[in-house]
Amino acid sequence: METRVGEGAKTIAVVRIATGIIFLLFGEYKIAGPEWAHGGFQGWINGFLKDGAVVGFYKPILVHVALAHPVMCAWLVGLGEFAIGLSLVAGLFVRAASVGGAIEMLSLLLSTWFYPGHGVRVWRYFGANGDHIALLFLFAIFFAARAGEVWGFDGWVRNRGTTRTMQA
Repeated sequence: METRVGEGAKTIAVVRIATGIIFLLFGEYKIAGPEWAHGGFQGWINGFLKDGAVVGFYKPILVHVALAHPVMCAWLVGLGEFAIGLSLVAGLFVRAASVGGAIEMLSLLLSTWFYPGHGVRVWRYFGANGDHIALLFLFAIFFAARAGEVWGFDGWVRNRGTTRTMQA
């Protein structure tokens, strides 16, 4: 039984794969060299805190978790981004990867929200965090649309299970 895949689903698949390639690049530079795990990550976190960009309730998490274990957290970020990239490119476990990506984008939003300063017009916060917001929305779309089912292994696994059920 052959089903037609709509243009919208194909477009989402292309965007999923392109986003995956970007995340492979994000993760690769973080895990390929020692700079990120041994100073780079800590520098970013300290910069967020120094600039007063962090949302208040999130500051203790950065101080008592991320800065308390900077090498481990740096590796988790790098490996997590690489795993998200692999998942999106392959179309395997896309919903799980989308949850992970959304969590990372929320973490970045909470870490950088006040970069424009405190008490500025609200649009400036959204403008300064447009990249994180856009990726957060993409992850929501990938999750809701089951984006791995078109041109991905999630669809192959689903179809394989359906074929087995039909043959039984």
